[in-house]
Amino acid sequence: MCLAIPGQVVELVDERNRLAKADVAGDQRNVNIGLLDSDGTGVGIGEWVLIHVGFALSKVDEAEARATLRLLEQMGAEYEMELAELKASVIE
Repeated sequence: MCLAIPGQVVELVDERNRLAKADVAGDQRNVNIGLLDSDGTGVGIGEWVLIHVGFALSKVDEAEARATLRLLEQMGAEYEMELAELKASVIE
């Protein structure tokens, strides 16, 4: 099963390569935010995004992000597996 996990952008790490640091379930990971450039707005510090294996797929508001996190946490093993996959994906 493939899940996208909400994370909050805390730092723009590499503007040229479109990398940002996001807080995902208390763990800070580099993620690629390039897919969010297509609409011309990009993503900024403090914004929430849905992340799958190191790529931010879409922006969401904080209420939606927190509601999604609550639902994912209830999924148990599938959620833990997605977190493990995210932690295994290293983007530098």
